[in-house]
Amino acid sequence: MYYACFYAVIALLLKNNIETQTHDGARTQFGLGFINSGKIDKEFGKLFSKLFDYRQKGDYGDMFDFDEEIAKPLIDKVKIFLEEIEQHIE
Repeated sequence: MYYACFYAVIALLLKNNIETQTHDGARTQFGLGFINSGKIDKEFGKLFSKLFDYRQKGDYGDMFDFDEEIAKPLIDKVKIFLEEIEQHIE
């Protein structure tokens, strides 16, 4: 789910001539350009940050595993996130 949102954010940033080299840079630029400015609701920024943190824990954390209880509630939120980003790209 994180990577779906990450690549959507990258597309949004590129559409707006904003380049970044890192995952954290994408999160920062998304926040500065779209969340802080009010173009996109802050709840989407919180979701993207949560997914980023989960990705960090999953990739680099010791003995961290995701279960249905963590992942399932995020699915619909991610779908809405992607629809929101798509609207801003079009």
